[in-house]
Amino acid sequence: MEPGEGPGPLGLHGDEEIIEVVELGPLGPDDLAEEMEDVDFEDEGAEEPDAEAWDSEDDEGLEDGMEAQDDSEVTFSLHSASVFCVSLDPKTNTLAVTGGEDDKAFVWRVSDGELLFECSGHKDSVTCAGFSHDSVFVATGDMSGLIKVWRVDAKEEVWSFEVGDLEWMEWHPQAHVLLAGTADGNTWMWKIPSGDCKTFQGPACPATCGRILPDGKRAVVGYEDGTMRIWDLKQGTSLHVLKGQDGHQDPLTCVASNQDGSLIMTGSVDCHAKLVNSATGKVVCVFKMESVTPKAPIGEGEEAESNSVESLGFCNVMPLAAVGYLDGTLAIYDLSTQSLRHKCQHESGIVQLLWEESSAVVYTCSLDGAVRLWDARSGKMISEYRGHSAEILDFAVNKDASIVVTTSGDHQAKVFCVQRPDR
Repeated sequence: MEPGEGPGPLGLHGDEEIIEVVELGPLGPDDLAEEMEDVDFEDEGAEEPDAEAWDSEDDEGLEDGMEAQDDSEVTFSLHSASVFCVSLDPKTNTLAVTGGEDDKAFVWRVSDGELLFECSGHKDSVTCAGFSHDSVFVATGDMSGLIKVWRVDAKEEVWSFEVGDLEWMEWHPQAHVLLAGTADGNTWMWKIPSGDCKTFQGPACPATCGRILPDGKRAVVGYEDGTMRIWDLKQGTSLHVLKGQDGHQDPLTCVASNQDGSLIMTGSVDCHAKLVNSATGKVVCVFKMESVTPKAPIGEGEEAESNSVESLGFCNVMPLAAVGYLDGTLAIYDLSTQSLRHKCQHESGIVQLLWEESSAVVYTCSLDGAVRLWDARSGKMISEYRGHSAEILDFAVNKDASIVVTTSGDHQAKVFCVQRPDR
């Protein structure tokens, strides 16, 4: 622990602050009252910088700058390494599950950061975690392919299974069915908790991303070789394969569908986003991000300025889609005219984006540690929330879009109350 390292009086002072922070973090009952008032300028911001002190190697020059502002209401700090993933329970939006590089996953209360239970037993970084559609179960998956399912109310493990290296995992939107994609190209489907299993064999390369379509009968899976398949979950057959010209030139990074599942969008390292008709498997159009700088031939050993599509999604209330790029560009495309509507520039790479459920507002999280809200109609930023001292790696928004939960390389998860004057 730190105090021993510093000189006497300093060590003591540091210790006092550390005690304060531990109390503020997961427990913080006093924050509960303020949470409802959405107070954005709390005093806790003054003490927050030391939240890391107890798990960083030395407290000198604690990532200055990024830590100055903390707009968060609650900080969850039980992870001891980068926190890779977060999901909210769909039924009540009161619980979060987070997984991290410390091989741990925790289920905790969003209102005050109180730990409900630890999903123990993982032996590798927990990169996937999520609740079933009715919040009865929570699943956690680590990089080595160990997947565990827990019953939330009983806080007990009900099922576990080991697959190859895990790429992604997703619950079925209407049933206790879990899907996962692995590095050997397979997609697995299990009934929970019986464990009845089906596999969908892709090409001999990682199944890099996947999404169950809203009808619950089909899934779209993207692969490292640039191909994409739409699978019939009941029959176990592939309905459509997009490859060659129809596929991507580089690995797929993300896939999304619109609300009724009629349209699919795929994103890739090749910087293209493809709009696909899910019924016919035909590419409707391709959104290409024009490179600002022409690609000069790269000499050996030189790094190209890398860019790729990192995240994408459809708006529920207008015919718009958003695409987030590694170079920090958020592109809003108009689906009816198949044209670029707005370009919203970020200071650093976009990690993920999410649309608000019932408005044309896009949320982005990025490598600079900030969450931003954008009005997709005007292309203007509505607000920005900070508090992390490292990049944000994942985030979730609750149903009524009043709360954002983020996870970061600073070993913390944070809860931000989103205030919007127009509501």
